[in-house]
Amino acid sequence: MFEKFSFQKEQVTLYFNAALRDIKIAEKSDVSEVVFRFSYDAFLKLAIAFCSKHNLRVKARAGHHIELINMFSELTGDKTIEVIGNEMRAKRNIDLYSGGTLITKKESKEYFHWIDGLIQRYQNQF
Repeated sequence: MFEKFSFQKEQVTLYFNAALRDIKIAEKSDVSEVVFRFSYDAFLKLAIAFCSKHNLRVKARAGHHIELINMFSELTGDKTIEVIGNEMRAKRNIDLYSGGTLITKKESKEYFHWIDGLIQRYQNQF
């Protein structure tokens, strides 16, 4: 699912900045679904940035989000990334493929704060 690839520093920075952009959109919204979706997208983009920093490029194939989340967790040594990331992925899939799911304001804000915390924790690496 991953291949070795030497990314330029500028490309890694672009990936990280894309995560920042999405988390800022989530922060400004009052719509729980928007907060959730942009928070999740920021999470995935942070995972891509982290993997690219470690010279790993994910291949877009069935199941690649699972592998991306798991690799991010492995590279950081933080098991909560795998647990909460896959929980979010499952909710997003239910919303996308099974007619929707209700994401509460409280839930979306909790996910937002968790992902924003990850960004703050790892931003010095970018």
